[in-house]
Amino acid sequence: MTIRLIVVDDDPLVRAGLALMLGGAGDIEIVGEGADGSEVAELVDRHGPDVVLMDIRMPVMDGLAATERLRRRPDAPEVVVLTTFHADEQVLRAMRAGAAGFVLKDTPPAEIVAAVRRVAAGDPVLSPAVTRQLMTHVAGSGADTRRAAALRRLELLAGREREVALAVGRGGSNAEIAATLYMSVATVKTHVSRILAKLDLNNRVQIALLAHDAGLLDDEERT
Repeated sequence: MTIRLIVVDDDPLVRAGLALMLGGAGDIEIVGEGADGSEVAELVDRHGPDVVLMDIRMPVMDGLAATERLRRRPDAPEVVVLTTFHADEQVLRAMRAGAAGFVLKDTPPAEIVAAVRRVAAGDPVLSPAVTRQLMTHVAGSGADTRRAAALRRLELLAGREREVALAVGRGGSNAEIAATLYMSVATVKTHVSRILAKLDLNNRVQIALLAHDAGLLDDEERT
C-alpha cells in the first residue's frame, strides 16, 4: 500500500528536503506541498492524503490551528506534527487536537519515515524526549481537575473497553494488547473503534491522554 503524504512547512528548503527524503521511500508518495496552515484544507480536498506532515510555526495559520480544523472534518487524514520546538503546551495542544504524532526536526531521517508509516498504520508516535516531557506535564498542575473529568468520561466504557483503553495508554500496539488481554487483533481494533466513538475522540493518542489524565496508569504503578 502506498501512503499518500502532504508536507506543510513555510520554509521551502525544509519542504524540499522532506520531500526528497520521504519521496525516496518506496511506499510513500508526496502528493502535495503547502507553505502555511491556511492551505491545508484545500490541499486535502484536492489530493486526499493518508497523512499530513505539519510544521507548527507558520506565519498565517500555525500547524496547531490547522490540525484542530482538519481533525474536525469527517474522514480526516492523520497528522504528524514536525517542529524544532518541544514545549509541553504545544505537544498537549497538538495531541488533544487529534495529531497522531509529534516528531522533532532533528530526528534522524529514517525515524521520520518510520513515524509516517506507523501513523498511517494507526499507531501513534512521539519522540522519546517529547514523551518524557509530556508525562511530567500531565502529572503537574491541574491534575485533580483533569483526573475527575477524565474518570467521568471513562465511566462510559464497558469493562473490556476500559481494559483496552488502559493498554492503549501504556503504549501497546494492537498485537501487544491482543496478546496481553487474550483476544484477537480484530477484537482489539473493534474495541478501539468503540472507545473512540463513545468518548468522541479522534485517535489512540487521545485515548492514551485520557488514561493518563485519569491517573489510572499511576494507580497501576503504585500497586
